[in-house]
Amino acid sequence: MTSVIKNITFFLLITIGTNLLFAQNTFDIQFNYANKLFEDENYFEAVTEFKRLSFFDETQTYEFDANFLIGLSYKHGGMFSEALQYLSLAKLKSGSDEEFYTSSIEIIKINILRRTTFKAFSMLDSLAIDRRFKDKIIEINYWKGWTYIFSNDWEKAGETFTKINQNQMAVLCDSINNNLYNPQLAKYLSIIPGAGQFYTGEYVSGLLSIGWNVLWGYLTIDAFIDDRVLDGVLIGSLLWWRFYSGNIQNAEKFAVEKNLHITNSALLYLQNNYSGDKP
Repeated sequence: MTSVIKNITFFLLITIGTNLLFAQNTFDIQFNYANKLFEDENYFEAVTEFKRLSFFDETQTYEFDANFLIGLSYKHGGMFSEALQYLSLAKLKSGSDEEFYTSSIEIIKINILRRTTFKAFSMLDSLAIDRRFKDKIIEINYWKGWTYIFSNDWEKAGETFTKINQNQMAVLCDSINNNLYNPQLAKYLSIIPGAGQFYTGEYVSGLLSIGWNVLWGYLTIDAFIDDRVLDGVLIGSLLWWRFYSGNIQNAEKFAVEKNLHITNSALLYLQNNYSGDKP
């Protein structure tokens, strides 16, 4: 009787072990298939297959990898909200410090691209003070430099890249920062009509501003000299002031628009020509 029980037990153990091994082999095949789709940039199909794997993998062997690669697939498809959802899930299910760090960095990259840079800074600061990642401080500062870029703080970006000897990025950031216009300076210069426009290189607009302000200023003063007080008030308040205040607003607007063009050109250059890691 005892021998029979032993044989049955042995048979059950063999059966269960075989089934588990078969199931694991099936999951391995499924993961490799989904991963191949990802590597071939078939991101939509990869998401479907990774989700299928997650649904059937009761052992949760691929729980981190599946969610992580689903998140990256959504990122490549420009679906940042979905990418954040699955990368955050991967971070939650991380089984090692390296998985935790890797998923955190990918979440930070998404926040950089979305320009939710306050979240990126917060996460980078948390990683920087975490003793587990003290050997990652150069990479952490590297992504902090990128976060400054997407915050339009090119000066701090240059300083950050300089500290970690990323000289190519530091030189570029310093160059962009030196080429940017100061909207407040353009506004203050425009107290003298046309000066703000000259500062931003809008010479025609500057000359027109000077001309209109001189014309309406002259007509306003001439009206008061001739005791045409009502004409002077109307011309001064409705026409001269309109062109004078418009001159100030235009100078500030030109500075903002030119800065936008400069920064967008810089980002396009980085996207197409920079060979290092990018968000």
